[in-house]
Amino acid sequence: MENVRWSAGPDARAGTHLLMMLHGYGADETGMAELFPSLPAGVTGAALRGTFPVGDAHGWYLLDPSLRADTAEVLEAATGLLARVDRIRAEGSFTGVSLLGFSQGMAMAVTLLRLRPAGFSAVVGLSGFVAENELLAMAEPLPEPVPFFWGRDRNDWVINEDAILHTRNWLQENTSLTARTYPGMGHSIGAEEARDVGIFLRRYVAPSAHEDAEYKAC
Repeated sequence: MENVRWSAGPDARAGTHLLMMLHGYGADETGMAELFPSLPAGVTGAALRGTFPVGDAHGWYLLDPSLRADTAEVLEAATGLLARVDRIRAEGSFTGVSLLGFSQGMAMAVTLLRLRPAGFSAVVGLSGFVAENELLAMAEPLPEPVPFFWGRDRNDWVINEDAILHTRNWLQENTSLTARTYPGMGHSIGAEEARDVGIFLRRYVAPSAHEDAEYKAC
């Protein structure tokens, strides 16, 4: 069982763009469903549950407070997640697939992008980080910079400064980056950020929609 929560029923998914949504450490897919109202028309959200047990909740791999993890475990988790993405995509007539991750979910989304650079139309990372991986770094920068939205609060106490510096450098070198900060949001997803995510997705993965002028003013 995939443990997926969908933003739309089976009859409404064909011909839409698939957005795979990955929660943070010690959470589950229900929290990501709060972003469903912000998704633009033509985008179907699929919020996945992590397979790594964290008490009564879930994650993607074992993570310590410094945000470090065993590289082999991260790659194993990402490979398994790619297989899940492929199965879910094969079940529907989607026009493409993008990724959205919160906290550790952002680390997973970026790892999927690094493993399959041409496989995703866009990526959204919220209050998260890029996991260090010397093996994957050997094949970088990525051949084609994918549109990437990075949202966070500068004073987010969960993501340490070293992780922020590494994340910023990697995103600037490997993606077409849109970076936004939201004072006072903390380690969460705020209403203004959710609005900006919707605008970003409408611009990059819902091509039938007009670019929102509000996006330029963010």
